[in-house]
Amino acid sequence: MDSGDEHVEEQVEGSLDDDCQPHGFCTVTYSSSDRFEGHFTHGEKNGKGKFFFFDGSTLEGFYVDDALQGQGVYTYEDGGVLHGTYVEGELNGLAQEFDGEGRLVFKGQYKDNNRCGECWVYYPDGGCVFGEVNEDGEMTGESVAYIYPDGHTALLGSFVDGELIEARLTSVITSESGRPCFKVPTNSPVYSYDKSTSTCIATHNLLPDPYESQRVFVADSLIKGAGQGLFAKTDAEMDTVMTFYNGVRITHSEVDSRDWVLNGNTISLDEDTVIDVPQPFDQTERYCASLGHKANHSFTPNCKYDPFVHPRFGPIKCIRTLRAVQRDEELTVAYGYDHGVMGTNGPEAPDWYKQELELFQQREVAPTGQ
Repeated sequence: MDSGDEHVEEQVEGSLDDDCQPHGFCTVTYSSSDRFEGHFTHGEKNGKGKFFFFDGSTLEGFYVDDALQGQGVYTYEDGGVLHGTYVEGELNGLAQEFDGEGRLVFKGQYKDNNRCGECWVYYPDGGCVFGEVNEDGEMTGESVAYIYPDGHTALLGSFVDGELIEARLTSVITSESGRPCFKVPTNSPVYSYDKSTSTCIATHNLLPDPYESQRVFVADSLIKGAGQGLFAKTDAEMDTVMTFYNGVRITHSEVDSRDWVLNGNTISLDEDTVIDVPQPFDQTERYCASLGHKANHSFTPNCKYDPFVHPRFGPIKCIRTLRAVQRDEELTVAYGYDHGVMGTNGPEAPDWYKQELELFQQREVAPTGQ
């Protein structure tokens, strides 16, 4: 976010004064390959102008006596944008940052180009972290809070660079100023960072997630032969995170090399990792720290899988509503097995899925075939 004050001129396009200094609207290209387009007064930037940096980023604002002053807009090479307040060419004051898709990722204060004071860091999934940053601008301290997507449920305690170390369950009370205040219930449970490995699903298997506990419960599925299912505890609007899908982290090759009977609770996290809830942890008596694996399949689902950065489990998947759901309604997702034909074996999916797919396709074409 350099304001571009220390550059060596290489080429000037535009009008010059008697001393051959840029004067008026000019385009100046520097030895660094950075370029500035804007207004000059006898060689100094004065008025509206815009830097085009060699890495593809830009900085636009109003210059006074060669320094950026007031509101400026820095656009990163990936399309993210920072709206900030500049004093003498440096970030000083309120700032907001957005990612390449226009989602808010940061809100807070800067001092001399560094984040300072109380700040917000937002995740694309709707969660956020709030607290006072340290001298390095990191969300590190003893009174930092992760706030779930409902804006009410939170974990308050010790964090290092935005990562949970140990925190207590708390509720958020927002003051008139917009600053969150926190109320810690009596005997509040303690949560710590507990990212799974290939062999350990969780340290505290039976400690439920507080956000999830308010929104879902496990009961016998309404789908024939499906066993248990996941149901909404309360009405929920469209695009609401309902539950989380944590599990051991294994490789795609491990999943592909074993029988389908062992892959009943697997979901792809990314190109490298699959999340799996193996037996006996598919039983709530053995594991209930997350319940997303209990959601059954439907070709007309009311929910979908989405990435989620969880304060306790790290990067996992969540289940988010595709439409409004009602209390006691069963939550379903499309499992997304490959429908393509694999040699003579048909779709790459378990037998029950193939049967359900065939029945669904028959129902879909039945009205036009009559």
